[in-house]
Amino acid sequence: MASADLIDPTLYSSGDAYGIWRRLRQEDGLSWHQVDDSRGFWSVVKYADTDLVLRDSATFTSERGTLLDLLGTDDPAGGQQLAVTDPPRHTERQARLKKALAVKAVDRQRETIRGKVVDLLEPLGSGQAFDFGTAMLALPMSVTGTMMGLPEADWAWLSRLTTVCIAADDPEFQDPGGKEATLQAAHRELFGYFQDLMRHRRDHLGDDLLSVLISTRFEGRHMSASEIVANCYSLLLGANVTTPHAPTFFLAEFTGTDVMADWAAHPEANSTAYEEALRWASPVNHVLRYATRDTVVRGTRIAAGDAVVAWLGSANRDEEVFENSETFDIRRKPNKHLAFGIGPHYCVGHSVARITVGVLFEELFARYEDFEPAGKPERLISNFASGYKHVPITARRRS
Repeated sequence: MASADLIDPTLYSSGDAYGIWRRLRQEDGLSWHQVDDSRGFWSVVKYADTDLVLRDSATFTSERGTLLDLLGTDDPAGGQQLAVTDPPRHTERQARLKKALAVKAVDRQRETIRGKVVDLLEPLGSGQAFDFGTAMLALPMSVTGTMMGLPEADWAWLSRLTTVCIAADDPEFQDPGGKEATLQAAHRELFGYFQDLMRHRRDHLGDDLLSVLISTRFEGRHMSASEIVANCYSLLLGANVTTPHAPTFFLAEFTGTDVMADWAAHPEANSTAYEEALRWASPVNHVLRYATRDTVVRGTRIAAGDAVVAWLGSANRDEEVFENSETFDIRRKPNKHLAFGIGPHYCVGHSVARITVGVLFEELFARYEDFEPAGKPERLISNFASGYKHVPITARRRS
């Protein structure tokens, strides 16, 4: 099993990643994967070990990078971007953004979010095939774009660019020059865009998230231009990974089934049902850490400097934690899934994602019925983002 190529993005679009994870959990829960002559990583597939690795930032640092695609190469944003900064600097830098994205603050945006959701779902009532996957890829930008104060005319372009950044292996989002050229071009355009926008916003501060980043002080200073831009990028990337894929996973796998009928008939179960959708999809497939010192996990020595990959999709189906883990249960409780991570780097935008996904399913089942597949769903080709890019369905508008 250790020979399985867990880096291969096609494993998660057309392979049996869940079967591989299941066998790894049954064997010993920790295994070494050699990538080439100079690179390798430890795979963590059990819930308890994933929880340990993500909570203990002193032993498992994020500052060298958090994505397998950067394995063996230190992330240039380390120490600047929230996702690749460890406590205590991470804690201080995140404080104002965390407050701006707290449940109460985001809840005030609920009806704005509802309006965006209703608009995106409107074509579903036409009787024609509706690509739910494409609509959901646009959803996070319509919400986060509003909260960041980004011009609506830029949303579609920004949505595609951020999808490119998490799925550059997917031919649908890849430029002719190949993966590396695609990523370089997308990063160059995104960072240039936010540099220009930041210069303008500095003279026109508002109550949006970009203004929060610009006006935040830590360590006795404001963030530098490169820090602000890096964190704008991180916010958009986080939204594009977490928000669309719980809905697309559910519609791709349960349209026309008794599971969907049960949820539609019992709106009072919405809060536990969408948490189950988050567990089921586990939109962030993995997170990478590096050991800062020699340590022991599951009786095995991990040396200082070793890369450690925690597979959230595996942890969220750990049989020791989730009863009938391979069953989608809209009433599952408790449901302490790790879809948003855990510990210091628990997703700062989790409230936005939860409220958006909750409102999405409220409106979907309140407005439409008789859901049927209208074609074969297509998975996003990525080893980082777990989700579907195309989910063709039909439905009838409720009377």
